[in-house]
Amino acid sequence: MSDFLTTSQIIHAAHANLDQSAWDYIAGGAETETSMRRNREAIESLAFRARVLRDVSVVDTSTTLLGTHIRIPYILAPVGGLQQITPGGAAAQVRGACEYGTIATISSVSEPELEETATCVPGTKWYQLYIRGDFDWIKERLERVRKAGFGALILTVDTAAYSNRERQKISGLVPAVRGTSSPGSEFAPKLDWALLDRIKEFWGGPLGIKGIQAGEDAALALEHGVDILWISNHGGRQLDHAVGSLDVLPEVVEVAGGRAAIIVDGGFWRGTDILKAIARGASAVATGRMHAWALGAGGAPVLKQMLEITEFEIETTMKLLGVTSLAQLNTSFLRDVDASVCTGAFPLLGVVSTGERAPVL
Repeated sequence: MSDFLTTSQIIHAAHANLDQSAWDYIAGGAETETSMRRNREAIESLAFRARVLRDVSVVDTSTTLLGTHIRIPYILAPVGGLQQITPGGAAAQVRGACEYGTIATISSVSEPELEETATCVPGTKWYQLYIRGDFDWIKERLERVRKAGFGALILTVDTAAYSNRERQKISGLVPAVRGTSSPGSEFAPKLDWALLDRIKEFWGGPLGIKGIQAGEDAALALEHGVDILWISNHGGRQLDHAVGSLDVLPEVVEVAGGRAAIIVDGGFWRGTDILKAIARGASAVATGRMHAWALGAGGAPVLKQMLEITEFEIETTMKLLGVTSLAQLNTSFLRDVDASVCTGAFPLLGVVSTGERAPVL
């Protein structure tokens, strides 16, 4: 492990450490990967309008999410199969997040077992569930989640079918779960609002749905008492040609009217990206690829470093924008621009201190 100075170096180290199939699993999307590109284009098509001559000597980057204080408005999304990325799997994800001071969401298709992951280190953890069985199976799993002390349940709702991920096919990766062939996969397409109500009643705690891609579904989720609206196109890994997640955010914010926490993921890699989402009304941003790369680069210690680098980026950008708290951010700090002139989140990724080159993301 090295003391990394930039997230670009972390990604480069992950590429050096991981075999091709693991790299393709993290970096790739579905089919043409248009949804993945649109996630970045949605972020890059917003520019900042900074304010000056303001006292920004003291800046607070923290926020509160469902009663949990976190150092930055950034949590870790669920990533399946983390045991293929780093020793310890999801436990390494939890350790890095909790030791830093944010929330990790554990995938139901990552090892080790949820009880071990929940108790590996103190701190708030959320649990993500894929439906892979009937209601008796769901109840048994939720009983375990409740006893393990997870603070919220996140139900992923955009996986009625496992997508056509061509990079994974070419590299020969066998995913942790395939929606068309794994045991219990026939239950995933049956998930509907009625089943959501049954899950909510049985669970009895904070509930989020991950996979919101339209304001209409956000409105329905609120009618069904959902606490967290998680905007996501699965990082461009499910439906191809979807709308970029940040472009969906305004309609969800308008519908929600402050009645639920709003999380958004999809292409957020830097502190500047995160602040654009906060200015548009998100409660917090989540990432999958970034923390998977950090874990691949060196496990929980590098994940913690990545979060610290991101905190520095957020604090620096807040000062340059002229704000001292996240609550001061709003759409007046943003304007639309042509995304085609942007160089991307990591323009120096190909040229790092070693002089070696990493593949284009």
